[in-house]
Amino acid sequence: MTHEFEISKEIEVDGTPEQVWDAIATGPGIDSWFMGPHTVDGRVGGRMSLDLGFFQESSTITSWEPGKRLAYESDKGEDGTFHAMEYLIEGRDQGTTVLRFVHTGILADGWGDEFVDQQSKGWDMYLFTMAEYVKHFAGRPGTYVFAQWPEQPEGADNWPVLLKALGVPEDAQVGDEVTLKPFGINGVVDYVVRHDLHNFLGVRGPEGIYRFHGTSAFGHHLFGDATGQAEKWQAFLTQTVGGQTS
Repeated sequence: MTHEFEISKEIEVDGTPEQVWDAIATGPGIDSWFMGPHTVDGRVGGRMSLDLGFFQESSTITSWEPGKRLAYESDKGEDGTFHAMEYLIEGRDQGTTVLRFVHTGILADGWGDEFVDQQSKGWDMYLFTMAEYVKHFAGRPGTYVFAQWPEQPEGADNWPVLLKALGVPEDAQVGDEVTLKPFGINGVVDYVVRHDLHNFLGVRGPEGIYRFHGTSAFGHHLFGDATGQAEKWQAFLTQTVGGQTS
């Protein structure tokens, strides 16, 4: 049976409502903190699309109030499943903004509490990344760079292997200065989650926001020349953890 779900989040952003709106309601803005590339036809009834190559999703905009409210709903599956997103923006004093986010929908049979929990943790990371983008890179469109973790044997734990190859200590904390050794990127750790099923590491550098999603993928946002970066990161990931276990 299908079933309904709801995920609610709230985050304070060090930026104006206009900057937050640009981040959530334009293709270049979304690509700078979420998966990409996106296209946005900004109006009620307009279409939003995401095309990662191996994954595509299209939605219809159901509310479009610049600087205040954005809502959209994905196309329904044959079984009635869909996802809907709503963003509510509220400006505060001293140039900050509160963003309230709600993700609702209907999941197919077999997609239960574990999936919703993973989605919730993913949104924590993505919304935090959005706030980092607005604070440090607003107005600079980013290029989304994706690299997929190679298929691993059941029970493999290559997270320590990856951290060692990156040159990041396993006990790294938010605020630590690190160097991502393969590319000589200096940055600061800005996001850490350690969990058996949900490891996340975030590093913010002068020209990018780097996101390592456990044993799943990389999803970086680069604000300089991104030519060839996806291929370089994929090669590094494959060479580092391909076929290894710890």
